[in-house]
Amino acid sequence: MLEKVKDLLHEVENFTPKSEKEVEEFRLDFLGKKGCLSELFAAFKDAPNESKKAFGKAINTLKQNAQAKVEAYKGSFETEEKGEGIDLSRPVSLDNLGSRHPISLIRNEIVDIFNRIGFTISEGPEIEDDWHNFSALNTPKEHPARDMQDTFFIQTNPDILLRSHTSTVQVRYMNENKPPIRTISPGRVYRNEAISARAHCLFHQVEGLYVDENVSFADLKQCLLYFAKEMFGEKTKIRLRPSYFPFTEPSAEVDVSCNICSGKGCNVCKNTGYLEILGCGMADPNVLENCGIDSKKYSGFAFGMGIERIAMLKYGVNDLRLFFENDVRFLKQFSSL
Repeated sequence: MLEKVKDLLHEVENFTPKSEKEVEEFRLDFLGKKGCLSELFAAFKDAPNESKKAFGKAINTLKQNAQAKVEAYKGSFETEEKGEGIDLSRPVSLDNLGSRHPISLIRNEIVDIFNRIGFTISEGPEIEDDWHNFSALNTPKEHPARDMQDTFFIQTNPDILLRSHTSTVQVRYMNENKPPIRTISPGRVYRNEAISARAHCLFHQVEGLYVDENVSFADLKQCLLYFAKEMFGEKTKIRLRPSYFPFTEPSAEVDVSCNICSGKGCNVCKNTGYLEILGCGMADPNVLENCGIDSKKYSGFAFGMGIERIAMLKYGVNDLRLFFENDVRFLKQFSSL
């Protein structure tokens, strides 16, 4: 038996593995429950008494040498083993990428449509003063039209408020630029309204302004017809209904033919065949004068629409609150758009 142990010691001494797999096989052969050391310890019980001391010492030496050899090589091939079979040049999976929010998708589409006919983007602050939000837009203090919008005012300074429309940007733009002016103003606006399926205290608007010589209501109608066809399809029709806004005169509400029933009438359009999308009108001369533009030389038109309203019509969404709840189940439906 001592000769067998010496042979095993020689085998351990000459063991030079080339992989983590060979190290594990060596460990099992020598130190495993069914390994040779288990057999030697079992044979130790039956060894003659006069040879037990030498035999036991040889077995322990073999065990220590085998353990040392395993420890010396264990983990030395880890990096190599982990790299086997991995293609580092393979593209990562794109299945779990996020997507643009539907409001952003519609905003970008609206901007792109008007960009194609010469409208540029203008932006302004969301915290405004009374002049830019009301007075410059032909809505002086105590004017009844102020009741049309329940505004968020700053309690310590009633002259400061959260803008209730992006028309404030148009006022600033006209103060800083001379006609011809052709700009759209997308952004967030705030109104103190009860949150429901059709209303929210925070929403998004895109307002447009065109000021030049000899601008007519016919130009306004043609511009909006172009937008409706580009947004909802070539077969889309529009209709204009007389309305009132303090900063335009004459003013109108614009409806588009229902894209769900193709104008035939359904529960969405309340069987009218049309859905309201925006308000518009010719720029009131007082507004032009307040912004330093000669109303006798120049005329213009303005329009404004809620982005959520357009998104609801475009995507068939029946509850405005869904756009603000960050529900992944809702948002992931737009990942392919």
